[in-house]
Formats: sequence, structure tokens, C-alpha cells
Amino acid sequence: MTDRRALDRALREAGVPGAYYWIEGVHEPAPTPPDFVYLRTGPGGPGTWETGVYERGAYEPVATHATEAEACAHLRALAGV
Repeated sequence: MTDRRALDRALREAGVPGAYYWIEGVHEPAPTPPDFVYLRTGPGGPGTWETGVYERGAYEPVATHATEAEACAHLRALAGV
């Protein structure tokens, strides 16, 4: 997976429910589901990426990544695909 749009397509094709994941700027379900895995811009700002789990109203980072491709691969694994 090299970018967020390709990741979104892959997750949809794999049958992952849309409420199970959130990808910044690409797939942001509304209303916000209670629990999901996510990919968003990292704490270092543009050029860094964060993946994690949103539970009980709080973002719980699992990893930070230097590239979008690394973050996409990790979110795909978190989603079980």
C-alpha cells in the first residue's frame, strides 16, 4: 500500500466495515464510531504519520511512521487484512 486512497480501496474490497477504520482526509465516518483503528498525520506534523486505536473517546497511538506507505501497511495489518 503506497497511499491512503489505495488503502481505503483495499479495505473496502476486503470487506472491512466502514465504521471499523478512519483514514484522515480519505475515510472519516460520521457520526464518529465508538471504536476504530486510525491513520492520521503524526505529532511531528506533515510528513509523519500515526496509526492507532480510538476507544472510549480517546486516541491511543500504536506507532509513528516516517512515510505514508509504512503507515498504510501498518493500518492494513491493524485492520486484519
